Amino acid sequence: MSLTVDKPVPEQPAGRAAAGTGRRRWRPSVGRSIVIVLVGLFGVWTLWPMYWMLSTALKSAKEATNLSPTVWPHTITGANFHELFGGTLPFSTYLVNSVLTSLIAAAVAVLISTLAGYSFSRGGYRLTSAASLVVLATQMLPLVVFIGPLYLLLLRAHLLNTYLGLIIGYTTFAIPFGAWMMKGFFDAIPREIEESARVDGYSRLGILFRVVVPLSVPGLVTTGVFVFMNSWNNLLYPLTLVSSNSRQTLPPGLLQSFSGTFKTDWGGMMAASLITSLPLVIAFFLVQRSMVRGLTAGALAGT
Repeated sequence: MSLTVDKPVPEQPAGRAAAGTGRRRWRPSVGRSIVIVLVGLFGVWTLWPMYWMLSTALKSAKEATNLSPTVWPHTITGANFHELFGGTLPFSTYLVNSVLTSLIAAAVAVLISTLAGYSFSRGGYRLTSAASLVVLATQMLPLVVFIGPLYLLLLRAHLLNTYLGLIIGYTTFAIPFGAWMMKGFFDAIPREIEESARVDGYSRLGILFRVVVPLSVPGLVTTGVFVFMNSWNNLLYPLTLVSSNSRQTLPPGLLQSFSGTFKTDWGGMMAASLITSLPLVIAFFLVQRSMVRGLTAGALAGT
């Protein structure tokens, strides 16, 4: 019988072990600090325009047009904001028109995109792929290509200078994008759920609105937010299709109100731009989780 004796493991010096542990702790802390600094610089770069709008909006007219700009106003004034709502500029009308047309266009685009996306995903007819590609191809054309035919169409239908004409213009360019996005969400939903609902006696539309749509809420929110943002920021359509101040929206209204031939009211323009940007920022932060879930689900569904 042979006996085996375990050899004792030599102990490392305490200083070397402490140095190794400190080095392992030091490296992650340096990498984390670099990441924090980079994220901080990117945040400053991103938020600087918002700060500059606020700073310029609080300046007087003389200080806002000074050749040596100041980072923070020497004399804070709210005259620019007061002039927006209490002056001769119909800013409130522009704001109401933008909110009304953008919300209705987003709702209509989401409804039509849901029906079109479900047709592309579950249609089963021969030209499903061809029709979806044709719809997607319209997104490759620039916005200005559609303005001529759309103007003539609305002119014949007597819809120029109307809310309905603006809503039609917004939705025409938003539906192809929305249809393809909703198709990605519907592709990710198992067909067995719809087959079970059909066994229970639901119709095709009943399955869509009672079963499929509740499972695609992130997709609906993502599509609606994108359509709302594009409609809110659209300059070409309202500038071409609307000529009266009573139906004008914010982008062309502010362009024509503050930008003159010999003088530009920078303080009033920055105050109006700040108020115009706030709804988009607030809406994005309110639905950012749904948007991230929606974009992730759509990306995974297409793979």
